[in-house]
Amino acid sequence: LVSVPACCSARYNLALLACFGFFLLYALRVNLSVALVDMVEPNTSLPKNVTSNVCPEHSSTINVRRNTTGQKYSWDADTQGWILGSFFYGYIITQIPGGYLASKIGGKLLLGFGIFGTSVFTLLTPLAADLGVGYLIAVRALEGLGEGVTFPAMHSMWSSWAPPLERSKLLSISYAGAQLGTVVSLPLSGLICYYMNWVYVFYIFGALGILWWFFWMCLVSDTPETHRSISHAEREYILSSLKDQLSTQKSVPWRPMLGSLPLWAIVVAHFSYNWTFYTLLTLLPTYMKEILRFDAQENGFLSALPYFGCWLCIILSGQIADYLREKQNFSTVCVRKCFTLIGMIGPAVFLVAAGFIGCNYALAVAFVTVSTTLGGFCTSGYSINHLDIAPSYAGILLGITNSFATIPGMVGPVIAKNLTHNNTVGEWQIVFYIAASINLFGAIFFALFASGEVQDWAVSGYHLHRN
Repeated sequence: LVSVPACCSARYNLALLACFGFFLLYALRVNLSVALVDMVEPNTSLPKNVTSNVCPEHSSTINVRRNTTGQKYSWDADTQGWILGSFFYGYIITQIPGGYLASKIGGKLLLGFGIFGTSVFTLLTPLAADLGVGYLIAVRALEGLGEGVTFPAMHSMWSSWAPPLERSKLLSISYAGAQLGTVVSLPLSGLICYYMNWVYVFYIFGALGILWWFFWMCLVSDTPETHRSISHAEREYILSSLKDQLSTQKSVPWRPMLGSLPLWAIVVAHFSYNWTFYTLLTLLPTYMKEILRFDAQENGFLSALPYFGCWLCIILSGQIADYLREKQNFSTVCVRKCFTLIGMIGPAVFLVAAGFIGCNYALAVAFVTVSTTLGGFCTSGYSINHLDIAPSYAGILLGITNSFATIPGMVGPVIAKNLTHNNTVGEWQIVFYIAASINLFGAIFFALFASGEVQDWAVSGYHLHRN
């Protein structure tokens, strides 16, 4: 197979547009974590902890007068936990249907309208907050419904677009957008809250999402065959590289699929990784404010630092993974297992350490950053393993594993909020311990049971040779 140059190719254009799409998805998802700090009346959280183990305030600079025109609401800590978790109640419902629909109608429309819908509901968020907590929770759950189809739809598109030896590169570019969205939107939301008003956090990102949707609908197609401007050489290259890997059968082999141990290895790894990821994503701003005592402006930049590290790590590890498979002849399963082990055990170690350094906030930020950065290895580990074991059903498999992996988003923050009622360092250590031990278990399970080969049930007629 002659590989076709990457520059300006249709498959890399798809990766870049997808990268922007996931950038916006995560911006729309995390902006609430930052805005919430500003939406709540300061005295409704618990009384300030005045014991000896609270860190001193850091800010000595006199800041510009903040804009305080935003409406404030009296929501207690538990209500805030429910508001932050509500997104995932919608998100979990559409995972498997999303994968199934993508295999039937194609990922383009599904992904496009998923982001479009999420953007529209984001624009409605300030109105919903005014109407009451119930409305806000409902709007967030609806946003979750829209975002739930996006990852399975993208996996489904990549099953017909990504040549096997470029999988790690292409998928890491497209999904790294998610980290970048977190990196940019955390500090940016902080600045918008600071200088303007929290409602603009939702208006600005919502409008950008709708703008992206126009580009996506015009420039992208579901398969290389239907793409308007793809070169003949690239189309042939992609199709011939995938010819032995895709199934022609129309029905989904549910029973052998659900009985497949390599699939459950991905489920366990995905669940474990997300426990740490979501706990940090939703609660890092709170930890920085309550324990390390940063103001919102510093808070946004420092909360974003870990995700910037993760973004860099995802891009680099995607390149390294494909280099090892293509040039060094490492087996796919070896690369997936090694990258998953690094990406799960590394974060566990540094996360536990972060709970033990008291008020040394520079070290705390450094440890949390290293922890999240190393997690980026998982994208070229378990995260794209669905495409190795069953390219034809990758969207459905991702729907299955992501359904399980959404549970931590629903229960993790609620448990963490319940464990940290007094916001002491000791309480946060327990939160970090739990996350680390779950990570460790997931890494070991994946290392024992994962596979890198197309499974028998995933190719038509069950008798094709292995790759």
